[in-house]
Amino acid sequence: MGVTLLEIAVQDVSGAAVAGGLGADRLELCAALAATGGITPSIGLLDAVLAATPAAVGVHVLVRPRAGSFVYSADELDVQVRDVRSAVRAGAAGVVLGALTPAGAVDGPAVTRLVEAADGREVTFHRALDTVDRLGPALDALVSAGVVRVLTSGGAARSIDGVDRLAATVALAAGRLQVMAGGGVLPAHIPALVAAGVDAVHLSASRHVAQDGGPGGGGGAGYTTTDPALVAEAVAALGGR
Repeated sequence: MGVTLLEIAVQDVSGAAVAGGLGADRLELCAALAATGGITPSIGLLDAVLAATPAAVGVHVLVRPRAGSFVYSADELDVQVRDVRSAVRAGAAGVVLGALTPAGAVDGPAVTRLVEAADGREVTFHRALDTVDRLGPALDALVSAGVVRVLTSGGAARSIDGVDRLAATVALAAGRLQVMAGGGVLPAHIPALVAAGVDAVHLSASRHVAQDGGPGGGGGAGYTTTDPALVAEAVAALGGR
């Protein structure tokens, strides 16, 4: 088994600089991670993150127009195609996306359109996979569409609780797709996830910042940002860099 890579989900320039500087192999750039599970970040943020991140660290942009289900209207899919193209033009190394049919299967035509818009950059299919019942056909559809990797918790709220399905996903992927474990990952979970055979682990490594935005800014919800100590622990759990 090869080296297991580390991907950190980041939401700001400082978090990207910290994660890249401490040894992350790849970043997933998103917005509103804690509040929504992540939505598409702005191009301004992407530009700034690319400028602040070591060249060897790939920045992959989440393309998700809203919270909620992964079943999209024609207008929503068109927005995502435009967002993918914009991210590629800005210099992203890849994009992270997902689309399902109303029946809960991979939306092959939609994913194919998005892969084509990525123009050869790496495409990761995100945790929409965790809502799919028939894993084998889903992986086959993603391979056919040109997806490079899948991000999955093994169908559980936390990856550590989905280890058996993660191992099954690795077996079904059979080298055709990279499998990345993500979802509630803590540094202490990493050895067990590596033992399941995944190609990478993904975590937000974040801490909550309590701030009151008032009645027009979300009240006292605050926000999350990258925690350097957690990134360092994750890097150490993978044997350092």
